[in-house]
Amino acid sequence: MNVSSLNSTSPGTRSFAAAAYKNVIVTVLCIAINYINGTLIHTFRKHQVCVCVCVHTSIHMPLALTLISSPLQIFYSNPRYILFIHLVMNDMLQLTLSTLLHIISYTLNTFSVSSCLLLLILAVMATFNTPLNLAGMAVECYVAICLPLHHCRICTVRNTFILMSLIWFVSSLSIMPDFFLLLATEPLSFFTSKVLCARDFVFRSSYSLKKRDASHIVCLVLVWLTLLYTYFRILFAAKGAKGDSKKARNTILLHGFQLLLCMLTYVRPMFEQALVFLMTRRHADIRFASYVFVQIIPRFVSPIVYGLRDQNFRKYMRRYLLCRVIMRKNHRENNAVSDMKPAVS
Repeated sequence: MNVSSLNSTSPGTRSFAAAAYKNVIVTVLCIAINYINGTLIHTFRKHQVCVCVCVHTSIHMPLALTLISSPLQIFYSNPRYILFIHLVMNDMLQLTLSTLLHIISYTLNTFSVSSCLLLLILAVMATFNTPLNLAGMAVECYVAICLPLHHCRICTVRNTFILMSLIWFVSSLSIMPDFFLLLATEPLSFFTSKVLCARDFVFRSSYSLKKRDASHIVCLVLVWLTLLYTYFRILFAAKGAKGDSKKARNTILLHGFQLLLCMLTYVRPMFEQALVFLMTRRHADIRFASYVFVQIIPRFVSPIVYGLRDQNFRKYMRRYLLCRVIMRKNHRENNAVSDMKPAVS
């Protein structure tokens, strides 16, 4: 996330009503998207409990245990779903932090450097994780289609968690050198002062600015090459896997669309400057609109495209929600019957 492009206009120049209105919109969108993502994570972790309850009331226990083990095998042992949930959790973290930074820029204007550093480091790492996670999901699709005999050996749960750890390590390289440089060059009084909580106002070194741009370019080039390579390899995959190959190609195309949305973060400053040049008096509104479209809307795509689109995931989530509805209906009926018994007797 290019947190340097957060709204940096002084709060004194805005009306209280406009600031409150924008903060309410951002907060509501953040809560709504995180609620959807949280539902996906809850389905990933807890759906087998609902299957147990619903099945146990209608069939024998041995069969119920069989149905319980099936979701565990589909989700917990499948690298594709593990990487997807990691992407969803990362989006939740990134969206929460970016919203918090946005609200701070409106309400506090200046913020403690030490506290701002923690928020910025986590926000930058979470933003950098997204394209790397998309590349990992594309490679998993490539192995499943083009190397099916080696898929169980390469794409294991252990290797998936190693890949996730590697993603976090690589993303830390995009910001931690700036942090150590800050410790070495800035006086101690700087860390106890207050500044606008944005990346360019905290990491002020010219080296940090150049390294940020270079890391963004290198990351995006490598991810795009990975997506293109896996897409064309799957495109020319064996005809025997035509159905799976077509689905995998569509999935990688969606990864590319998601990556395009991620790239909006890096072109946002230039886009804002062009609009501000054309509409000078709408400076604050332009920054707010670009923040919503660049930071919030892309986080709404992941759960819709990757979660609800998947047949297995959608089936178990619908089954879980249906079980909850049936359980509540039965609970109300049981309560009604128990209330009627004294009157009948």
